[in-house]
Amino acid sequence: MKRPFVDAKTLRNIVAEYPTPFHLYDEQGIRENARRLHQAFAWNPGFKEYFAVKATPNPAILEILREEGCGVDCATLTELLLAESLGFSGQEIMFSSNMTPLEDFELAHKLGAIINLDDLTDVEYIKRLPSIPETICLRYNPGGNFSISNEIMDTPGEAKYGMTRPQLNQAIEKLLELGVREFGLHAFLASNTRANDYYPTLAKILFELVRDLHAETGAHFAFVNLSGGIGVPYHPSQEPADIMVIGAGVEEAFDDVLVPAGLGHLAIMAELGRFMLAPYGHLIATAIRRKEIYKNYIGLDASAANLMRPAMYGSYHHITISGKEDCPPDHIYDVVGGLCENNDKFAINRHLPEIELGDIVIIHDTGAHGFSMGYNYNGKLRSAEVLLKADGSCELIRRAETPADYFATLKLPVRSSSL
Repeated sequence: MKRPFVDAKTLRNIVAEYPTPFHLYDEQGIRENARRLHQAFAWNPGFKEYFAVKATPNPAILEILREEGCGVDCATLTELLLAESLGFSGQEIMFSSNMTPLEDFELAHKLGAIINLDDLTDVEYIKRLPSIPETICLRYNPGGNFSISNEIMDTPGEAKYGMTRPQLNQAIEKLLELGVREFGLHAFLASNTRANDYYPTLAKILFELVRDLHAETGAHFAFVNLSGGIGVPYHPSQEPADIMVIGAGVEEAFDDVLVPAGLGHLAIMAELGRFMLAPYGHLIATAIRRKEIYKNYIGLDASAANLMRPAMYGSYHHITISGKEDCPPDHIYDVVGGLCENNDKFAINRHLPEIELGDIVIIHDTGAHGFSMGYNYNGKLRSAEVLLKADGSCELIRRAETPADYFATLKLPVRSSSL
């Protein structure tokens, strides 16, 4: 059974101040998790976590992670602007993008970010920058299937990201000619995996590749970026990944491959988003409607516009009815929103306690790829974001959108006094 990180009494007080729906984040949980990650990789002096901004692009969250020693992983111009506004610069920023416009590369270069090239043709864009960066990272795609112990974890060959093995050699040769002095290697081969051997297996692949590329090209490698991919247990029956076991497994691969090759100086980097934030966010909503036809429906004031994952992927998100955590789940509901789409469902045939109108509904594990994937279909407005601070107080870290926000980009005379 999953328990919320906020008790019913505290949540009632928060809802009294901030109308639902909103995303609520747990500062203490975020900080403790970041510290566990750094403890797991303390054996590597150069270790750096670059939080994937796309997961939770909120300044207050990024500031917390920065205080815990994290940098930021940006993928677009707007994310770079957000990082810049918060004072991130230089090698605190990893720029991992694809199909990238020149202006995005130009801003990344201006900020001194580590640029992670996704394609061989990106080298031509590097030539067009005001100067050649001293450090460049390269993204690798091995193709085919990625498997661990004969279990297929994902299919890199179907992914649009990264370079082939021969293209890596070509890119290094061209970049060396341009004056690049050191390199990093990056790959993302599986998503949302709780297997403790994912990172160690990926690390061994990249460590062996770095060793071979160094021998073949003479290029100096400074780091290996393991990217993201470590998942979280969305379902109560699932076991979480053990970050201490994961860190030890990467260390073993490091000692087996890199140290004997004279490459024990390499730093390890990560770009974790979901692992860092997902469990420390809840979507808080209110049950506002009931419908009984062929099934029993509970309608929330939240919708897929606030949390897209169940509609987009069929993803499971656990649901708790605040104050009824210990009541028997003896009713079956589809928990839905009010969009004009039949996939606007947070849960289907879910066993829950009896839900009454006005009950506060907690949807778990929305701290990453929750608010950030929101949208305005049907004119639905993006919700507020609230931070439950470590001292027990609350802070509004993003206000809810208003109809005036929705119409702000339109050339339209909005006359309603209600805006």
